[in-house]
Amino acid sequence: MWPWGHAATGYLCYSLGTRLFGRTPTGSATLAVLFGTQLPDLLDKPLSWVFELFPQGYSVGHSVFVAVPVGLFVLLAAYYSSHTETAVGFVVGYWSHLFGDLVFGLVTNNPLTSERLLWPIATLPSYTSDLSAIERILAYGISFLHFFADEGLVPALVLLAIYFGPVVVATLVWLYDGHPGPGTIRRMLAHSWTTAKGILTP
Repeated sequence: MWPWGHAATGYLCYSLGTRLFGRTPTGSATLAVLFGTQLPDLLDKPLSWVFELFPQGYSVGHSVFVAVPVGLFVLLAAYYSSHTETAVGFVVGYWSHLFGDLVFGLVTNNPLTSERLLWPIATLPSYTSDLSAIERILAYGISFLHFFADEGLVPALVLLAIYFGPVVVATLVWLYDGHPGPGTIRRMLAHSWTTAKGILTP
C-alpha cells in the first residue's frame, strides 16, 4: 500500500472511531494519526534501502511483535498524562498501517504477506536487484505508472478508483470534520516563534 493509502485508511479509522464515541477529531490527534500511518515505512525503508541492515523494507516497524507492545506502552503512558487522544490517534495510525498492508497483500495474493509482519520470527528474502534508495524509489514510481498504462482505459480507471478512492473519501470526511490539523500546526509554529523571540530578545 502506498503512503497516501495508509494516510487515508488511518484517518478514516480514527474519524469513525471518534464518531462512535460521540467525539470529533482533534488537530493534534489527526497529526498523530498521519505520523503513525507513515512510521513503519519511515523506519524500515531507510534501514533496508540506505543502511542495508535488513534484506527488504519490512522489518522492525512492520512487526506486530513491536507494534503491539509499543502501542500499548504509548496508551498506558498517555493514560497518566493529558495527551490520551493524541496517543490514541498515533496508535490507530500505526496499527492501521499494518492492517492495511495485510489486507492489501491478501487482496493482491502476495505469498509473503504474513511474513512482512512477523519479524524477527520471519525474515523476507533479499531484493533481486541491487539498487540505491533513490533508484528504488524511482523504480517503484515508474512501475506504478506502467501498471496503469498497461491495463487499458477501463481497467486503469477501475484501478485508479481503488488506489485513490479512499483518499478522496478521507479528504471529504476530513473536510466534514472541520479539517483538523493545519490550525494546530499554525499554533505550534506561532508558539515556537514567540518562544524563540523571547529567548533572543535581550
